[in-house]
Amino acid sequence: MGIGDIARRDVVTVDLEATLTDVAHVMRSERVGSVVVVDGKGTVAGLLTDRDLVVSGLAEGRRPDECLANDILSTNVFSVAPDTDVVDVVRRMREQGVRRVPVMRDGDLVGIVTLDDLLVHLVEELDCLVSVVRGEFPDRA
Repeated sequence: MGIGDIARRDVVTVDLEATLTDVAHVMRSERVGSVVVVDGKGTVAGLLTDRDLVVSGLAEGRRPDECLANDILSTNVFSVAPDTDVVDVVRRMREQGVRRVPVMRDGDLVGIVTLDDLLVHLVEELDCLVSVVRGEFPDRA
């Protein structure tokens, strides 16, 4: 199965020049804990999480109305194509210690997959397996 089957298509983005206050407002209004930071051409520059806002922004004494997304964004980002195998994405996420991965097609951002998305997918797959076992061995249910 390709990661594109799991990825969310509704990616929330902010511009490199967005202030931390602007980013926080976007996160609140969109009810997300992270945003993809893009340049003026829509090219992915990195990711910014709510934790980044606190740890690299506020805790460092930066002024949220003056500090820009570009100043604190996480650049420890890799992207994957929609047809990349889910297992390969999970392996890379573990190796690189990331919880979110942009999904790109021909240089364009087409989705994002998060650790939460992968956990939901895994639970659904396990539920299917449980249904098989229950069907074969009803007394074990």
